[in-house]
Amino acid sequence: MGRRRRRGPSTDAIHGDGHRPSPGEPIVPPIVQSSTFAGGFGRNEELLYTRYGNNPTQTAVGRKIAELEGMEAGAVLGSGMGAIAMTLLALTTRGDHIVASSHLYGATRRFLEEELPRRGVTTTFVDPERGAWRRATRKSTRLIYFETPTNPTLQIVDPRPLAQLAQERGLMLVMDATFATPVLMRPGEFGVDVVLHSATKYLGGHSDLIAGAVAGPTDVIGEVIAMMRYYGPSIDPQTAWLLDRGIRTLAVRMERHVANAAAVADFLDAHDAIDSVLYPGLASHPDHALAAELLTGGFGGMVSFVVKGGGDAADRFMRALKLIHVAPSLGGVESLVSQPRFTSHAGISPARREELGIPDGFVRLSVGIEDEADLIGDLERALGRV
Repeated sequence: MGRRRRRGPSTDAIHGDGHRPSPGEPIVPPIVQSSTFAGGFGRNEELLYTRYGNNPTQTAVGRKIAELEGMEAGAVLGSGMGAIAMTLLALTTRGDHIVASSHLYGATRRFLEEELPRRGVTTTFVDPERGAWRRATRKSTRLIYFETPTNPTLQIVDPRPLAQLAQERGLMLVMDATFATPVLMRPGEFGVDVVLHSATKYLGGHSDLIAGAVAGPTDVIGEVIAMMRYYGPSIDPQTAWLLDRGIRTLAVRMERHVANAAAVADFLDAHDAIDSVLYPGLASHPDHALAAELLTGGFGGMVSFVVKGGGDAADRFMRALKLIHVAPSLGGVESLVSQPRFTSHAGISPARREELGIPDGFVRLSVGIEDEADLIGDLERALGRV
């Protein structure tokens, strides 16, 4: 499956790129800000070109992400959707079929529904709560794709039965682990073959870069890199360096994200203006026991909830916030709040959103690393305006 034993996440977040400076060399690897490199007179392995993803800054971060995930190889790309798209293109060809969770990031679902069919690749979506994965597979199925925790409903999909099915049918199991991060969960340990991240989020951690990451077997990552060379979504060396800097503090940041999110979830769960709270750390969460088993590093920094009164009430709540920013991203040191009906799931009908558990009034909160009391104070004040 392309996995191997390695050090803990805090150590790998700092030393996982293999950089061991000699005396007089910098402790922090420098940015190699060059588009091209001197060739070796026909020895192709020495020909470096940054669009190919083999700039030293790019490859060092790819190695670090592979170490964090316990995988054979890794690569970084220009965005999370770039990583998702290149991986799916690398693993499929005309006539192939994908089985995917119906609970996915909106842009991922649109790529599967609208873009891949233009290339002759079809997808069957499975509600993970019903678990009809086996019935959805065909002779032409090549991979199973899912998220854990899901965006934005924070469902926990157990990869172990999917891994067993994939192994039986000779399929690849691909997981978007953006919300989990390799600190909370190492999907490869549960049978996942390929792990994807929107590195824009927790890996970068400071809302100042756009990047994607993929880790898995060496041959698969080689195919992803080949697709990246064709389509061009390589990452800039300076952005790769910023991503590496963000990863260095990933483990300590996640500790604070998790602690704050747990406190916020408890507060919201007890508030009269809130209809329901989705947080895997709450005993009321339908997947709480499974989350405790899989998310060994904590329950995450994302909290979703439904404000009583629907969309208008949620609008009033968000306008009243003073500390927490209204913004569509997540995983940064600052707390960010959004309504999926206006962002990730804006292209989906209200009825379909309702089916997915995202009614009007649904709010997704990325809990940052501010002081807990200040976050709860801001939420309490804003909820008083609902």
